[in-house]
Amino acid sequence: MAVSMRDLDSAFQGAGQKAGLEIWRIENFHPVPAPKSSHGNFFMGDSYVILKTTALKSGSLCHDIHYWLGKDTSQDEAGAAAIKTVELDAALGGRAVQYREAQGHETEKFLSYFKPCIIPQKGGVASGFKHPEAEEHQTCLFVCTGKHVVHVKEVPFARSSLNHDDIFILDTKSKIFQFNGSNSSIQERAKALEVVQYIKDTYHDGKCEVAAVEDGKLMADAEAGEFWGFFGGFAPLPRKTASDEDKTDVSLSTKLFCVEKGQAEPVEADSLTREFLDTNKCYILDCGAEVFVWMGRNTPLDERKSASGAAEELVRAVERPKSRVVRVIEGFETVMFRSKFESWPQTTVVTVSEDGRGKVAALLRRQGVNVKGLLKTAPAKEEPQPYIDVTGNLQVWSVNGQEKVLIPASDQSKFYSGGCYIFQYSYPGEDREEYLIGTWFGKKSVEEERTSAISLAGKMVESLKFLVAQARIYEENEPIQFFSIFQSFIVFKGGHSSGYKNYIEENELPEETYKEEGIALFRVQGSGPDNMQALQVEPVASSLNSSYCYILHNDSSVFTWTGNLTTSEDQELMERQLDLIKPNIQSKPLKEGSEAEQFWDLLGGKSEYPSQKLAREVESDPHLFSCIFSKGNLKVSEIYNFTQDDLMTEDIFILDSHSGIFVWVGQLVDSKRKLQALTIGEKFLEHDFLLEKLSSKTPIYIVMEGSEPPFFTRFFTWDSAKSLMQGNSFQRKLAIVKHGGAPLLDKPKRRTPVSHGGRSSVPDKSQRSRSMSFSPDRVRVRGRSPAFSALAANFENPSARNLSTPPPVVRKVYPRSVSPDSAKLASKSAAIAALTTTFEQPPPARQVIMPRSVKASLEAPKSTPESNSKENSMSSRIESLTIQEDVKEDEAEDEEGLPIYPYERLKVISSDPATEIDVNKRETYLSAVEFREKFGMAKDAFYKLPKWKQNKLKMALQLF
Repeated sequence: MAVSMRDLDSAFQGAGQKAGLEIWRIENFHPVPAPKSSHGNFFMGDSYVILKTTALKSGSLCHDIHYWLGKDTSQDEAGAAAIKTVELDAALGGRAVQYREAQGHETEKFLSYFKPCIIPQKGGVASGFKHPEAEEHQTCLFVCTGKHVVHVKEVPFARSSLNHDDIFILDTKSKIFQFNGSNSSIQERAKALEVVQYIKDTYHDGKCEVAAVEDGKLMADAEAGEFWGFFGGFAPLPRKTASDEDKTDVSLSTKLFCVEKGQAEPVEADSLTREFLDTNKCYILDCGAEVFVWMGRNTPLDERKSASGAAEELVRAVERPKSRVVRVIEGFETVMFRSKFESWPQTTVVTVSEDGRGKVAALLRRQGVNVKGLLKTAPAKEEPQPYIDVTGNLQVWSVNGQEKVLIPASDQSKFYSGGCYIFQYSYPGEDREEYLIGTWFGKKSVEEERTSAISLAGKMVESLKFLVAQARIYEENEPIQFFSIFQSFIVFKGGHSSGYKNYIEENELPEETYKEEGIALFRVQGSGPDNMQALQVEPVASSLNSSYCYILHNDSSVFTWTGNLTTSEDQELMERQLDLIKPNIQSKPLKEGSEAEQFWDLLGGKSEYPSQKLAREVESDPHLFSCIFSKGNLKVSEIYNFTQDDLMTEDIFILDSHSGIFVWVGQLVDSKRKLQALTIGEKFLEHDFLLEKLSSKTPIYIVMEGSEPPFFTRFFTWDSAKSLMQGNSFQRKLAIVKHGGAPLLDKPKRRTPVSHGGRSSVPDKSQRSRSMSFSPDRVRVRGRSPAFSALAANFENPSARNLSTPPPVVRKVYPRSVSPDSAKLASKSAAIAALTTTFEQPPPARQVIMPRSVKASLEAPKSTPESNSKENSMSSRIESLTIQEDVKEDEAEDEEGLPIYPYERLKVISSDPATEIDVNKRETYLSAVEFREKFGMAKDAFYKLPKWKQNKLKMALQLF
């Protein structure tokens, strides 16, 4: 598409360069930027252009353009808005999806930008409207519709406006009433309360009473009587009458038009396929409720404007006010548009380069405009994080027919490809033990045992009253959480279960179960000692890969093979895995290109092999869906710009992160529907609603409200108190609105750990060494303080440490001071002295002061008052010296040449954010004193932690 400067309105220069919302109002047929303070305020007599810029995980910017038309706007202004939208898209490189938004019929995506609602005001530029001065409050009546986003419309203040189907808000001078029609749903009522809160904050400065009135309650209820008093007293409500706006559009058959010289000509076709669309033309696809305009990559700007005008004429000519016009560019079609075609190739061959944006950027540079954000940025390289405490307790069972068999702790990380396994992982939560119960299916496992594993795991979940998270995982599709929980993980070929053996015999298949004396080849992979795997592969040369290390053995020889593209870290993981697979045989190290003949003989001779690392599913930007599952059919509806408040306790929701599917189940979902959660996740993968070609073996998690794991809550700004509130969605939100945001909590009792298979949940010695070992480098954000961890580490038995846990680093027993303030120093000294005393005195009954592993490694000596006083005195002296030394070190740490900002300005969500900083390293701009106060350690100690632990700490402090 050719671009010239005359085609670009000067108001759009520099638009879309950073994430956020930009709005222009059409004044005299030209776009005029609207100040941020007025975003969300729309006037019925005006037309607007709205740009939403989103930063994707890939590092690029995504644009959605909307043009909003007030019901009283002129056709000329509406046409100007439509044309200016095309120009704005051209300025952004011709990739944005464009939406027509008619007042009262806005898309859910558009309304999600202005949560909880928009309330259009009367007037506009053409009528000479000016913002009114403060005046006497006028009583208004609004009707609210919508379950996930709310459409709000002002209606005449009269009893005749009320009905039994909708929800109404009566806004009076001193009180806001919400009237709930008897046929409205709980979810609709809860969403309408968000509008009540908005009106209270916006028009009453947060100072007025709120009352909920139920349809059917008469004068006996004081608030109902007060409500009906505004309408002259109670009287039966009339049935809802269908207005023109309420009428649904007539269902029309899908029709395709080709736009030639501004005229839409029908395209005759029995079925729609991608081949009908010519890159040099524009088309209109009329689907009734939606009208799509498809623009070929090679079409000029004038033709795109003509096609947009033709779509507007089509909608106006047949009087379909609710029809939505969506314009898409070739190569960037929406899922909804592609779903209208019987066949659509996974990848369309389109020349999609940065050329268009580059030309626009060059034009804007000549005008002196900063175009930093216009061109695609480099993809952000992120190391996958487990987002779960990995110091918990693990139990594993293998499935044998209809039974599960507990695996000893020494072998619980060794799986077979022909087997099915159940694992239970418990880890410390905010105020109780949290559980993750999952199933792992080998790629050669049999269907009968997979079904049995799901049933057995379900019984374990039921015994815990469904207050656990669940996972369904297939071999070669394991998520980072799974590997991090197991730390070291080995998969052997074959299996020993009765189901697998019967399948092999019945189908006369060769036996390939791993034998220590046989020939076996293992590929080693992972990111560190806490995440390493050895996977048995076919013992042939083509299984090798230059990006990995391998272990090859027969009954008497062991070879290690190092690919040319591997790192020293990869080689260290290979040595660790070798200790687990063949611990008592000396290996023969080989490097790629200098192999021994015996090595190739064991692999059956040389052959070609790849060099690039195997591709794994990567996480993309998440999508949230509400779902209805009935009679085996699944219907979903996407929720845009979602928040935790969108999760309703009566419903089931699906979160799709591409690398995994989360099925969230509300507390008030009935038991029958709870048991369908896994089926719902499988149906979602089967239907592929986002057309992303996800594997049916993608991990599925079932998340119960109140037991959300951190690898789920990280997709939200999460408040755990909300999921512990009493009542349904409406009752919960009503309590928040009435009590000023203070939730009424129903705090569950701490659960008693449950053991399955006749074993106590208290781990034995071998388990304890893995699950409860401590290191100063292992930080628990939600568990013990850094001071406690450092103290406990000094009493730990070094011999009880897991192979994958690095030896303890010698550090100071006491953490350095968090502040030079004398009052804080005194309190800290007292706190540490008190903490030290806990190791010298027996704890009171039923009070757990230390972890079991620490207690087990201690023999507390009997102390006398004299020795206690001496030791406490010595502790105080050491602390005093440490504090003086730390203050000096803190002063030195601040001399790093970086500007220093207070913590409140560095948070991700800040009312006064610091500018021109590296947003990926916000913590570096803290002073050394404030850094220690927030993180509980010095900067140098923090940066010695593994990357995922750093990120976990930063997330907890809203710095990531």
